[in-house]
Amino acid sequence: MTEPLDLATHPGVSRVRAALAAAGVPDRVQVLDSGARTAAEAAASLGVGVAQIANSLVFVAHPHHDAVGGDDPFPVLVLASGGHRVDTDLVADLLEVASVRRASPDLVRSATGFVIGGVSPVGHPNPLPTLVDADLADLGEVWAAAGHPHTVFPTSHDELVRLTEGRSAVVARP
Repeated sequence: MTEPLDLATHPGVSRVRAALAAAGVPDRVQVLDSGARTAAEAAASLGVGVAQIANSLVFVAHPHHDAVGGDDPFPVLVLASGGHRVDTDLVADLLEVASVRRASPDLVRSATGFVIGGVSPVGHPNPLPTLVDADLADLGEVWAAAGHPHTVFPTSHDELVRLTEGRSAVVARP
């Protein structure tokens, strides 16, 4: 039988805490009793609406073949309200690339250092181009994953933009 995992010292959670501290954000990481691999699970655990969950979704952007920066695909992070389904055509237009597709689990892990379900907006090995769902601004407090499927932290739209050096954008169509 294996020992229970101490989430307070989990490497992913520690990276998130360090990134938040470096940005001057108090440690507000919370451990959930049940996993929060989906926005619905996280919302139920927290007693908030699913829209208040800031999903960290990784996509692969495919530049136009004549792009100035080259035509190699690159990972991007979209922080989307749990109440939205990201419109990849809209995101591609925002990023001025040919197309955007969901990243594989392996790419998510290599780009962020986290497994799907625990992908935090911060604490990645390298910064990712980031779009933050503009609709999160209307919700006040929102919740983001904190490096493990059982950990989250409260934040806000504006704080997410600042922490990720991202930009606010409409990422879903009604």
